[in-house]
Amino acid sequence: MTADDSPQVIWRPSPQRVASACVTRFIDWLRIHRGLQFADYNALWQWSVQEIEACWAAQVEFFDLPLQGDCTPVLVDRAMPGTCWFPNIRTNYVSQIFRHASAQRPAIIFRSESGARAEVSWTGLERDVAALADWLREHGVKPGDRVVAYLPNIPQAVVAFLAVASLGAIWSLCSPEMGVAAVVDRFRQIEPKVLIAVDGYWWSGKAHDRREVIGQLLNELPSVEHMVLVPYLDTDAIASQWPQGVAWGDALRRDATLKIEMQPFNHPLWVVYSSGTTGLPKPIVHGHGGILLEHVKTMALHNDVVAGDRFHWFTTTGWVMWNLNVAALLVGATMCIYDGNPAWPDYSTLWRFCGDTDLDFFGAGAAFFTMCEKHGIEPRQVAALERLRTIGSTGSPLSPESYRWVYDKVGRDVWLTPMSGGTDFAGAFVGGVPTQPVVVGEMQVRCLGADVQAWDDAGHELVDEVGELVCTAPIPSMPLYLWNDHGGKRLHESYFDVYPGVWRHGDWVRITPRGGAIIYGRSDATINRHGVRMGTAELYRVVEALPEVMDSLVVDLEFLGRESWMPLFVVLRHGVELDAALTERIKAAIRGALSARHVPNEVIAVAEVPRTLTGKKLEVPVKKLLLGQSADKVANRDAMANPASLDWFVALARQRGQTAPPT
Repeated sequence: MTADDSPQVIWRPSPQRVASACVTRFIDWLRIHRGLQFADYNALWQWSVQEIEACWAAQVEFFDLPLQGDCTPVLVDRAMPGTCWFPNIRTNYVSQIFRHASAQRPAIIFRSESGARAEVSWTGLERDVAALADWLREHGVKPGDRVVAYLPNIPQAVVAFLAVASLGAIWSLCSPEMGVAAVVDRFRQIEPKVLIAVDGYWWSGKAHDRREVIGQLLNELPSVEHMVLVPYLDTDAIASQWPQGVAWGDALRRDATLKIEMQPFNHPLWVVYSSGTTGLPKPIVHGHGGILLEHVKTMALHNDVVAGDRFHWFTTTGWVMWNLNVAALLVGATMCIYDGNPAWPDYSTLWRFCGDTDLDFFGAGAAFFTMCEKHGIEPRQVAALERLRTIGSTGSPLSPESYRWVYDKVGRDVWLTPMSGGTDFAGAFVGGVPTQPVVVGEMQVRCLGADVQAWDDAGHELVDEVGELVCTAPIPSMPLYLWNDHGGKRLHESYFDVYPGVWRHGDWVRITPRGGAIIYGRSDATINRHGVRMGTAELYRVVEALPEVMDSLVVDLEFLGRESWMPLFVVLRHGVELDAALTERIKAAIRGALSARHVPNEVIAVAEVPRTLTGKKLEVPVKKLLLGQSADKVANRDAMANPASLDWFVALARQRGQTAPPT
């Protein structure tokens, strides 16, 4: 892995964009109110990680966040895990939301692949949140109780979350395309008192009824006392078929005033989950105050989203990006949501949604932009995108080819701002600011307050070299704890066992001389050929640049006492066959762009690459499967987007006759 000696700047901000940026206003505020001068963003970042207490205290004041009490101390100490932020403060995530209520713009704009359309006013949102919160309170829900939801990306999910959070109860959400086992594995761990569920959802033009699943969930979740049924497929869906059931409309049929109950800064807000491809998913608990600070910072200072903007990040409710989508409301932007398959009937669907809703900011997973390029989508030919000024990307590394595609096909004046972080702390470690140039293949900056570095195995910082992504100082949104993790053992093993006292995220990263960052994929799926380690994302970039290849997955199988075997699995464009000539072209591309050491032993055509519900390739589970472990131990099919795709790999493992490695 070598540094790029000739970085290509593909976009530079105009003087007007720099002057109007929220991060510019923050720098000016620091000069006026703190007497601090910063020559550029990198100087601001250095201050933010050296003076973390001052950094976060300044953001509280700059954004006038609703924190009640004494803001000192900002944190008790910097030790990780276990840092305690703002111990003398009370707040509530919801109290920041309705400060932005305005009759001049909607709070939510909604579209569905079924054709459903809705706009939710700020008044209507507050009315429904107040009504549902009042119903929950009347039915015994108290601060600390868990309320879980099985809902698609619809306005009712936002209403339910805000109602739960407003009274200090703890929220948790699963997407309805998830199967019973995956949902039970998550919700049963936290023993919810109330379940809010949808009767079904739409995907790829088809209605999927989930009422039978609701019954199974209620049987598997004995702690649930009440179930609120949201009608989506059938407006006449009957909630009373379950003893605990009540109709959504009945729960909201009341006049109530919204009562926001202020809680300690570190009071739990929600439980989110790790991907859950192996074992029980980690139930990660985040706090009201930490999420409020991190999400306002991310939305305003890094994504430059402000009051009056229209913001959309395509996501399902099974991905933490749904939580960030809601954060648009924290800064007074309109939350624009689309429910359905972004590739149905084709990959121009979201671009039409973008034009139809006059988006200022459009974000999606990196794979979406790759697929748009592969399918020849021309966004400006299918939609009017005059208002669009920012494109966001996350979920996996965005290839240099996708950078170029965005600027070729979407517009030269659009700011492209990929970011990378995780469900683990519901935020971003590296991302962008609209005051810096965009370099092809590179995220612009390390985020404010995030002391992100690349480390080698010995814990030494690497400069312009690939290493483990670590964060050496605490961030307010880091987990309060993992649910039922007595003594914090699992939390420690997940993030702090490699470098004691330092957060290890599990990604390969290179911090460039410009202060930007390039992510090379998960460090636990590393290719290690003859002592040379490389992230899988580098190989995917080369292989998927070939027009014949639509998708790919590589695993490096190392066997005790035997030569390693590295197969490359490719999904080919319709009508293309993997013959000797194409195989050699693939290998030659890898040899020329990377090295001869990283040429796969074998190239194999497959119908699909197994992916999680959030679109991540199941590299580690496939690797374990081919090393001989059983399918039920390496992957939870209910947490997969395409569970049937795993069957082919199970058959391959059986055919190869591998035995599990000794433990």
